[in-house]
Amino acid sequence: MTPTRVIPDSDRPALVRSPMPVPPAHTETWSRLLPQTLIQTRRLLLRWRRDTVTMMQAVLFPALLLIILNSVLGHQISSYSGMNALYGTVPMTTLVSVMSGSLAGAVTLGRERDAGLLARFWVLPVHRASGLLARICAEGARILLCTGLLFGVGVLLGFRFRQGLPAALALLGLPLVYGLAFATAVTAAAVYTAKAALVEVISLGSSMLMFFCTGFVPLDAYPDWAQPIVAHQPMSCAVDAMRGLSVGGPVRGPLLATLAWSVASMVVFAVPAAIGYRRASRA
Repeated sequence: MTPTRVIPDSDRPALVRSPMPVPPAHTETWSRLLPQTLIQTRRLLLRWRRDTVTMMQAVLFPALLLIILNSVLGHQISSYSGMNALYGTVPMTTLVSVMSGSLAGAVTLGRERDAGLLARFWVLPVHRASGLLARICAEGARILLCTGLLFGVGVLLGFRFRQGLPAALALLGLPLVYGLAFATAVTAAAVYTAKAALVEVISLGSSMLMFFCTGFVPLDAYPDWAQPIVAHQPMSCAVDAMRGLSVGGPVRGPLLATLAWSVASMVVFAVPAAIGYRRASRA
């Protein structure tokens, strides 16, 4: 038997001795963040559009609520307050649409986590931040679309922008700030809790905000003990600011209060939402 000859490392070709070049890790390349975020944003918007329950919660239910409130309580509220009730109910139902859509988006996030879709995206060569940024962008697009549709229904019922174009743009932008803050809190809850508990708790909280809100009935129609709570809860602040931007009245105080509530919510829940999303993606 011919003995096997061992070739020393010094005699081996340089191509064999040198390690294989490692391709650059493009999962964290910032130049790829924008296109990958846009692709995932489009995926989420298409999924929500094809989900009947999501569309009903985000658009149909608030539109029907606006029409019913205007038909049943509109005349009584207008006579009581001396102002068209639409300037309270249109902002209120717009915010209800924002919250309902965020809840539907959180349920979708929970389904993708349980199905392992988030984990599949995590191992793909995509930027780690693109998934969470895509959800923020998709939420913003949904909020703007639903806001425009609800204000369109309000205009058909008699709602008008009486403070000029800048105020109208601010009026349309305020639900975006409120909605992104609410979506941040809901996302943080969605990545840590089960879907059933999430829906029950957030639906109850949203209903309480709506019924104890200055957009539902005027502030002085509530009992004395409830008026401080109603006046300073975030939904009432947003409704009062939107009323002032549409028909006139105090704007600065309610607007600053809404921004304070929104910024505080983002600061408190942004980091837990990011950490929870990362954990859910790696599960």
